[in-house]
Amino acid sequence: MSSISFPHSEDADLVPSSSLRDSMQAQFYTPPSFDMGGSFQMNPLSAHPPRTPRPSTAAQSHFENNTASMYDEKSEATEKGAGDTADEDEEVDEESERVVEAEKTVGRHEVWRDMLVTSGGRDKAFKLMQYSIRVYLLLHNKILFRNSSAAWQQGLVRRLESARSGFSFTRKMLVLFNWLTPLSSVMAQKAVPYSSGSSSTTPHGITDLPARKPSPSFTGDLLSHPFLQALLSAPPPVLLDLVNGLSDDIYTLSRLGLVGPKTGARAARFAEWCWLFGTLVGLVENGVEMSIVEGLQREVENRAYQESLDGATSKSRPRITKLDEKELARLRRKSYWLQVSRVKLIMDFIFVSYDIFRFKRGKDTVQSFTGLAAAILSSAKLYDKFKSILVNKALSTE
Repeated sequence: MSSISFPHSEDADLVPSSSLRDSMQAQFYTPPSFDMGGSFQMNPLSAHPPRTPRPSTAAQSHFENNTASMYDEKSEATEKGAGDTADEDEEVDEESERVVEAEKTVGRHEVWRDMLVTSGGRDKAFKLMQYSIRVYLLLHNKILFRNSSAAWQQGLVRRLESARSGFSFTRKMLVLFNWLTPLSSVMAQKAVPYSSGSSSTTPHGITDLPARKPSPSFTGDLLSHPFLQALLSAPPPVLLDLVNGLSDDIYTLSRLGLVGPKTGARAARFAEWCWLFGTLVGLVENGVEMSIVEGLQREVENRAYQESLDGATSKSRPRITKLDEKELARLRRKSYWLQVSRVKLIMDFIFVSYDIFRFKRGKDTVQSFTGLAAAILSSAKLYDKFKSILVNKALSTE
């Protein structure tokens, strides 16, 4: 079989197929050879070799200046905040120390001196004496000298009974005209005027007619009196205090002989009912106030607990921690005195219940001890009030 020969066939046989394929591809595309691991290289034979890239000196100095100023401002702010916090912490500590020092300078005799100047303080002191004598007479007659009939013991009992009665009457005289305080509160109330304007749903034909003059009546004039309107707008506890004070004064006048005994007995009975209802109102108000204080106390405790969970300590947040501790101490102190007031009101309720409901069993014993307990609690509360006033005066004079 004959074959066809091509020019340069001998040379083609000598060239490998792979090199032939590479030469054919090289005519159309020659892929650049990049070394990814090496650096960028330029043609050394180029007429304009590239410049070596250098960082801008102005930009670098500006960045360095900004960075330095930023950190300087942060450090200054941190130092300033730390200094302010330290100053505030020192102020809180100094205030606590001043209060402690002022409490040490106030003596008990000074507190009792200021208490006995007022009629309320003398009333509490005489109440302590009255019910202390009553409790001693109870123990004397039923436990200490039950079967003794010595003359000196009978004389002692007689003198103590007279002293107890004298203290009771003196207390009545001290609280005479005590109803002026609630009366001032009643008069301070604004009277609510009755509306005199015509209704908007009234037809025009009727409104054009002249208004008819109302006929005078005793009831209308009485209701329109400013004092009666002030009484109607006053809160119930103030009205109870007013009526109770007036009834007590009528009973005191009956003991002086200025009012008949029957009227005095009725006034005393009415005053006891006012005392009972006033005690119940006081218990309700005390319960509401205690719930509010306990809610505030739980709020402060929860905030302190949450801060402890977040990692805040007395060293990291000293001022906030000290303020929370101060507020918590104030709320606990207020809650303590509210509990004291509640116990005192309960003692008063038990005492007056024996008189209102005519209980006979154990009346002398129960009223003696409840009266003494109420006297101690009310005196302690008043003592703390006058002591706080003296401490504040000592702090203001420093």
